Amino acid sequence: MKFTHLELDKEVPSLKQINEDGTRYYVTPEGNKYPSVTTILSHHNKKSIMEWRNRIGHEKAQKITTQASVRGTRIHKICEDYLNNEEIEYKTPLEREQFETFKPIIHNIDNIYAQELRMYSDHLRAAGTVDCVGEFMGKLSIIDFKTSSKPKKKEWIDNYFMQCAAYAVMFEERFNIPISNLAVLISVQDSTPQIFIEKRDNFINRFLEYRDLNESS
Repeated sequence: MKFTHLELDKEVPSLKQINEDGTRYYVTPEGNKYPSVTTILSHHNKKSIMEWRNRIGHEKAQKITTQASVRGTRIHKICEDYLNNEEIEYKTPLEREQFETFKPIIHNIDNIYAQELRMYSDHLRAAGTVDCVGEFMGKLSIIDFKTSSKPKKKEWIDNYFMQCAAYAVMFEERFNIPISNLAVLISVQDSTPQIFIEKRDNFINRFLEYRDLNESS
């Protein structure tokens, strides 16, 4: 399958990424320094993550976190290459098996505007890197790729939707193209992939609340 890529009619902004005291920021062309979306939303799960680490032990938790991070990075890269119509290079049989299961969901994507695009919003006072902007099942969407060791329930992933909602606002602010549809696609190890669809306006106000909390902390 060949994926179609569309050109944006405005220049993509150049953002510099910096890290200060463990916090990721992006510096805009105007010189504004905005925290990343993931940094803002890290407060959303901080308490539950600490409880989980204390429950299973920090050493075991760190091992699981590292493995999840490596797996997520690799699946993201494979998705990006596949959507760019490039040949896939698998590093392990597990990668191949996991992506082959995920591939039918990827085939619902087309007319791609951007992948791994750095954006920012002066309205949100935030910045970040979106996985994919394109049509999903025929609707222009912010598309986010996730990995998980087990299936998720929709009520567990509000932070994913808030993240996507922020990217939707950034994309419209930068390119004057409104996006209301959010698609979170989860590759689940040894299980069926998951698709979750939501609307930007159901989550953007909650993101703004976390943005304000982040500024006041």
